Parts: sequence; structure tokens; C-alpha cells
Amino acid sequence: MENFFTSAPTVLVTGANGQLGKEIQQVATHNPFYQFLFTDKETLRIDNFELVKNYFEAREIDYCINCAAYTAVDKAETETEQAYLINADAVANLAKICQQHQTRLIHISTDYVFNGKSARPYKEDDAIAPVNIYGASKLKGEELAFNNNPSTLIIRTSWVYSSFGNNFVKTMVRLLKEKQSINVVSDQYGCPTYAADIAAVIIKIINHSKTTWIPGIVNYCNGGVTNWFEFAIAIKEIIKSDCIVNPLPSSEYKTAAARPGFSVLDTEKIRRIFEIFIPYWKDSLQNCMLTFR
Repeated sequence: MENFFTSAPTVLVTGANGQLGKEIQQVATHNPFYQFLFTDKETLRIDNFELVKNYFEAREIDYCINCAAYTAVDKAETETEQAYLINADAVANLAKICQQHQTRLIHISTDYVFNGKSARPYKEDDAIAPVNIYGASKLKGEELAFNNNPSTLIIRTSWVYSSFGNNFVKTMVRLLKEKQSINVVSDQYGCPTYAADIAAVIIKIINHSKTTWIPGIVNYCNGGVTNWFEFAIAIKEIIKSDCIVNPLPSSEYKTAAARPGFSVLDTEKIRRIFEIFIPYWKDSLQNCMLTFR
């Protein structure tokens, strides 16, 4: 593919009705230098190879941002086939077709590819060992992406939230308003990541690619480290709730799928390569909460 575009590059966003997809739609309104195509599972079934092939053949697509994912972590333990279909097989479809059309593929992955036993933030080349089906299906998606398209760029992220969709922040806002007290897990550590920040970084990466495209894996999450209990307390303080939030060990909060105890991502690589500033998680939370109001 040419490094210099003579016309506005076309960017396909799959999974456009999810949290990140919606945030990219917001960012797109401020980026008239690109032509965006937004699809969801109703308008483009990426698990169907022929449909994807025909879609690409009918259009000239310069970039594909794959935000589509099966993200029901607990349900994935029993809906294993569906999780792998969307998180792995469909990724292979996109990777193959992007390779054929010289379309640059940006695929979104997860901190759940790690087992959570590290004593320091995870680097991109650390050992991978998912502890649940969701993480395993996302890891398989990474492998299939590179096997079918070595020039893929994968962005691993963590604890994603937004004013769109269903997520921890929106659940906490509702519970903190409805309940007198709630219990929140306090021994799982990570970093909350505002989907709007990921969307902005993706645009920066695309801008950067006009001179240099750098495939591989990069980590992106907001700055700092916290746990779900402290995250809930931060939300409580913003909305000035009187609800009592109690810390709870994960041993007392049974879920179908195991969770990594520590899944903080090291973001040095993405900051260095793309020269980006990453906001602190509490600052991004404040920004997100402003959109709630």
C-alpha cells in the first residue's frame, strides 16, 4: 500500500455499536480527512468469510479497526463456540481479507491473555496464559491475525468503560444511587481505560501510519493502578453518593470465569513509538462522568 494517500483514506470500523466503536464514531465527526464506514453484526457478519470478502471487493478500504468482540466473560465459559467464532475465527477472516487487499488491520485485544500472577505491569512480550475461555479466545484471535496477516497491529487494553454500552462505571452509578450499601471486589488489580482515549489514540496511530506503519502488539490503558473497590469509591465521590461501599475478597465473590488477580499493562512501547500522552485513570473517569450529566 502507498504511504501517501492522494484522497481521503477509508476506515472501516467493525463492531461499531460497542463501547469503543461508539467512541470512534464520536471522534470521526472531528476527522474529516478520513472516510469512515461503520458496521455491526447486523450490517456485516464478520464470521462469514464470503460476506466480508464481498464487502471489501465492493470498496477500497485503507484501514480496518476491528472492535467487534464477544465480551461476556462468564457466559463464554458455556458459550465457548460463540466466543471463539467472534474472537478468533472472525478475526482470521478479517486478517486474510485485509492481507489480500493491502488494508491495514488494527485489532483490539485484552489484558485477559495474561494469568495475572505478575509482580509488575505486563509488557507486550511477557508470557501469555489466559485463565478463562474469554482470554483464551482473544489470544487465539491474536494468533490467527498474525498467521493470516503479519502486518496486523494489535492493541491490548484493559477494564474498558464508556458512557456507551454496559460496563462497570454505568453499573456502579446505578447501584450507588439505588442501594444503601454494596460490596465490591478489592483484590483484583488493573487499570480502568476510557474508550474515548483508546479511540483518540487509534486516530493518532492512523495519522502516524501515513509515514510509517508499525505492526505488532502494543499495550494501551490509562495511567496508574487500582482495584475494583477503589474504582467504585472514585465513582462514588464524583456522583456524591451516600451509599456505603464495602471491600470484598474475590474468594467471596464467585463467578463462572476466573479473573486474573493483576492485569496492569506496561504502556512504555506505545508511548515511545507514537509519542502519545496517556491520561491518569481518575482524570479520564472525570471526563467520562461529565458526559453522563
